[in-house]
Amino acid sequence: MYFTDRGIEELVSRRGDEEVTLGWLAEQLQAFTDVHPEHESAVERLATWLARLDDPED
Repeated sequence: MYFTDRGIEELVSRRGDEEVTLGWLAEQLQAFTDVHPEHESAVERLATWLARLDDPED
């Protein structure tokens, strides 16, 4: 396990049974970047990656 995986594991253990919409997730990502603008680039990369998961060209 990588050190960075600990947050992911905590998310799964605390909220793994919840269902959310992508709209809700987008709102949370926007709120996070409002509070932590230094992480905006990484959040944008994640959002773009998620948006294009089914795109065979990416």
